[in-house]
Amino acid sequence: MNPYMKIAIEEAQTGIRAGHGGPFGCVIVKDGNIIGRGHNEVVKQHDPTCHGEMMAIRNACSGLGVFDLSGCELYTTAEPCPMCKGAVLWANISKVYYGCTVSDTEKLGFRDKEFFEQPPEIAQELNRAECLQVFQEYQNLKQKKHY
Repeated sequence: MNPYMKIAIEEAQTGIRAGHGGPFGCVIVKDGNIIGRGHNEVVKQHDPTCHGEMMAIRNACSGLGVFDLSGCELYTTAEPCPMCKGAVLWANISKVYYGCTVSDTEKLGFRDKEFFEQPPEIAQELNRAECLQVFQEYQNLKQKKHY
């Protein structure tokens, strides 16, 4: 067994045994060192975004003081949902290894599969001009601060 996946599984077990949420554990590795870990804490935190991958990404970024995890690998007990996959992409994580598939999670009653399909349209544009002003303010500040 891959040693990092073994630790991801242990994270998942810690979470389910404590009643924190589903069987989802995750570790993030850079240059052979674990720099982030987490497990599903949706129930514990009363927060639907506290998936194992999200918790591990937050842990890694916080620990390193960065928001870019380029060159890192992520090991997780289940195929990342679209939210987690988006976070992986935003964090610039280079490789993802997962154990169980979306079909496996569906058998447990999780509804990840529906999020891979085309969701119903729930978004509508509102007050674009005012929001563009905030974007312009950000752009102006960014140019001054060079970040």
